[in-house]
Amino acid sequence: MPQSRLMGSHFLAAIGQGIYRLLGWRCIGATPPYKKYVILAAPHTSNWDAFYLLCAAAILKLRFSYFGKNTLFHGPVGWMLRATGGLPLDRARSQGLVSQAVRWLKDSDAFAMGVAPEGTRKYKPGWKTGFYHIAVEAGVPVVLGYIDYSKKEGGILPDVLIPTGDINKDFEFLRTRYDHCVAKHPEWKAPITPLRPERAEPPETRTEARAT
Repeated sequence: MPQSRLMGSHFLAAIGQGIYRLLGWRCIGATPPYKKYVILAAPHTSNWDAFYLLCAAAILKLRFSYFGKNTLFHGPVGWMLRATGGLPLDRARSQGLVSQAVRWLKDSDAFAMGVAPEGTRKYKPGWKTGFYHIAVEAGVPVVLGYIDYSKKEGGILPDVLIPTGDINKDFEFLRTRYDHCVAKHPEWKAPITPLRPERAEPPETRTEARAT
């Protein structure tokens, strides 16, 4: 299973805590009690989101892997991404990500798939539904990772989505939990509604976590 060589360590947790204190941020929430789950990263409107959310993941001692654009995996940046669990993603060939994620979740004793449901930093008319189908097919809960620039917070919301199979009902649950979260670029924050199938694209999975 893909996993980080650094995430989950006391050393990285201390670095994450130091960065948050220095920047005046707070990490909210606790390490999920589940062995297998999908974890969301939202809202997503800036490259800074990954920085703050990875700091929160370090503080919460999650063993993280994550998908990123393959063009980023070069030189020192590429080394750092791989060292923290990064997996290069060729978006043109990402159609099998849902089935791959389901296999990882089913075959592993402890594994969590992280997804940025907006899939891009720019405005989209809704959320991609790949994360939802992963959770339903794998039979796992959805943990609500979040970022809020107005409060300078990053972490995990207290509520957990147990998918019912009714996507509209479950997205309403997500909407009530995420509506208050302020993005770095609020005008690019996507409405929390499922994209129609003809407009949906393969989900861009940002992170995969394995809880310690």
